[in-house]
Amino acid sequence: MSEISKSIQIICDEKGLNYETVIEAVESALAAAYRKDFGNRQQNIKTKFDPETGAMQAWDVKAVVADIDEEKLKTDQDELSRLREVARGEDRELTEEETAHLVGFNPKTEMMLTAAKAVDKNAKIGDTLEIPLEIPGDFGRMAAQTAKQVIMQKLREAERNTVFEDFKGQEGKVVQGTVQRRDRNGTILIDLGKITGLLPPEEQIYREQYRPGMRLKLYVVSVEMGARGPEIILSRAAKAMVQAVFTQEIPEIEDGSVIIEDISRDPGNRSKVSVYTDDESIDPIGSCIGQRGSRIMTIIEELGGEKIDVIQYNKNAKEYIKQALSPAKISAVETNEQTKEAIATVAPDQFSLAIGRGGQNVRLAANLTGWTIKVLQAGESEVAVTSDEAPEEVAEKLGEASEEGKEKIEETAESDKKEE
Repeated sequence: MSEISKSIQIICDEKGLNYETVIEAVESALAAAYRKDFGNRQQNIKTKFDPETGAMQAWDVKAVVADIDEEKLKTDQDELSRLREVARGEDRELTEEETAHLVGFNPKTEMMLTAAKAVDKNAKIGDTLEIPLEIPGDFGRMAAQTAKQVIMQKLREAERNTVFEDFKGQEGKVVQGTVQRRDRNGTILIDLGKITGLLPPEEQIYREQYRPGMRLKLYVVSVEMGARGPEIILSRAAKAMVQAVFTQEIPEIEDGSVIIEDISRDPGNRSKVSVYTDDESIDPIGSCIGQRGSRIMTIIEELGGEKIDVIQYNKNAKEYIKQALSPAKISAVETNEQTKEAIATVAPDQFSLAIGRGGQNVRLAANLTGWTIKVLQAGESEVAVTSDEAPEEVAEKLGEASEEGKEKIEETAESDKKEE
């Protein structure tokens, strides 16, 4: 192996590129250098480089097209220039419809049939000619500088493409990254190794503190090729992150023997996950919880301490709603199939638990089941909270219920005193 080949292999190892990609970059650079020192702007230069010998060959590559009348060509080129000026003045691009009636000819990449036959008598329309070019001598300093710039640019592009292909396969999965910093828009920049990912404000969990150097698990929302290279959007708040973590940590979900039916999430606070299986020998909830809670504790840690309720999916709506409102014990559920509304009745000591702080538990249950749920407190003083009520409304109702409870206690105490 020559010294040049060894150097190319070192670049491949450092950048994670294949050998052919680096050779292509070198050949593009040599073409640019040739054009700079020995060629002209009307040449479409292709080069071939032999890394073992250092030898180089060059060609001018042209596509053979039909002959065009020179006068017609000039008239149409003038018209094209006029149309471009009009479009530029209107701050828009020319459309294909506007230029369809004009003949086009690019002398850099095309050659008319008559001229092509002078080079190769067998040339015909549609052929590609590779016309050998002489290499008069060594490249000058400016050409060498141009070649260096082209190589660096091509290698950066190749590296970006390699990273893009690697991460494109990570869409919908959980990756690990390190917090770098927060930019002026509130986006957190995450170091993913070969590239930096973006955690936008809307994908962050509001109560999490993202400190530089902190390692996080993140869900890959999307990977797109932007003007500056791959753009990787990450999330900590996506509902899909819960599914990805469950799939990653629970073999029965990964192999499909336990299915996640749905997920309802209040990012950073609580999630409800409904699961089921067709295999009677498997306990779907037990599979997710793990021995002594080992699996669910790992998932909770991955999600930054977010509480997780694992619920068994049930095709019976009443039973499913009962399960979804856990950890509260539900006395009875009435459903209206037409309106998809349900009334869950609970004992007074289960009411606050069924509602949750600010109505969180009933909202998550409603989102999970697809039903609008009203929780009704049984007893003398009936209080009801619906899943679509705002947290402030829920807090107000619970506060009122609390005051009513105090009044009842005071009334009972007064009555007891009178009896004494």
